[in-house]
Amino acid sequence: MVNDTLLAAVENELRRGPWRLRFSEQVEARFEADTQRHRSRQMMVSGLISAFIYCLFLINDYSFRPDSFTTALILRIGVMLPIGLPILWWVYRGVAPFLRETLMASTVVVATVVSCLIVAESTVPYSYLDIFSFGLILLVGNIVYSLRFSYACVSSAISIFIILGFVLPYEPMPPEVKRLAIFTIIAQALFTLVANYRFEQSERTSYLHVLKEQLRAGYYLQDNQKLTRMSVTDPLTNLANRRQFDAVLPLRWQEAADKGLCLGMMVIDIDHFKAYNDYYGHPQGDACLRQVAAAMQANSRDSDLVVRFGGEEFLVLMTNATPEAAKTAAERIRRGVEALDIPNHGVSAHSVVTVSVGVAVLRPAAGFTPADLLLKADVALYEAKRQGRNRIREASLVEVPTSDDAVDGLGISAQ
Repeated sequence: MVNDTLLAAVENELRRGPWRLRFSEQVEARFEADTQRHRSRQMMVSGLISAFIYCLFLINDYSFRPDSFTTALILRIGVMLPIGLPILWWVYRGVAPFLRETLMASTVVVATVVSCLIVAESTVPYSYLDIFSFGLILLVGNIVYSLRFSYACVSSAISIFIILGFVLPYEPMPPEVKRLAIFTIIAQALFTLVANYRFEQSERTSYLHVLKEQLRAGYYLQDNQKLTRMSVTDPLTNLANRRQFDAVLPLRWQEAADKGLCLGMMVIDIDHFKAYNDYYGHPQGDACLRQVAAAMQANSRDSDLVVRFGGEEFLVLMTNATPEAAKTAAERIRRGVEALDIPNHGVSAHSVVTVSVGVAVLRPAAGFTPADLLLKADVALYEAKRQGRNRIREASLVEVPTSDDAVDGLGISAQ
């Protein structure tokens, strides 16, 4: 569905400076709705990969600090995984955007704390060199998870403060190494935050352009559908027109042939309509046509195709018809039009608008064409006209020969 307000909001976002990452409320809600499922799945996969690599550092713990390997095993497997895996499951299942980002950012902070505790537990010389790898944790949060920029900034800042709180008083670590480690981690945080900002900016800008094209395509689709409806609909009565009838009849004919069913056809003509137009004028004649068309539609089945064939001439194409059902439906239409009680003083002071109906029912078979069905109903209509109008006549059940010119040779306009 085309949303004018949303399209205007998207265009407004594109005109604003690209440095702003959060959209207006309406666009932000649409952005989250469209991207949440993919983002949650991507975060879950990234989290599983990161958890696996984090646990692989047990190899380093075993070879580098065997004195604290048990502690490392407990912290990585017994603490980090029981915290991280449920978070990944919740995120995958779908949570509110702020909760999703908060939960994923918390795994970065917890991983930083666990890593500091592992290093602090060891008494092995040069164990502090592992601190240089702490920047990988920030890399995971800012690039691999690709946290929203504000959450990435907060989680990076908290992690850096935790690292500073651990490194600064850590005596086994020489001062010059501390300075280098702190500088390296802060630089890694800044570089990854810049990349994170660019990623999110690019994602949001691309999304705006895609959404804009989708909304515009909605307009084009709506216009095309409207044009299509107009091309197959009579503008005066809103019934199907000749174009739609010509397209539908062969399809219904083939469907009936495949299922061994019969097709019914009514050819309907408004009696003395020329006299009505001459007496009341064409605007009133158009109003009369609309009323008669509405009565025909109201007294037909939903599956029937009611057609304005031209002028005051109408058709009703019935699927899965029987002679009895077609005759009953035709009588219902005839009475429905007569019940409108539309005066026709062009005929006499007491006349009302009525219709004559020709009915034909035919089972598609070899030797017959859709034109034969229409021709049989047309012949029946002429019989109804000849016998006095405002009545129904059924077509003879005698087979009629095929005729390529049957449709074009119709003359239903008799008054």
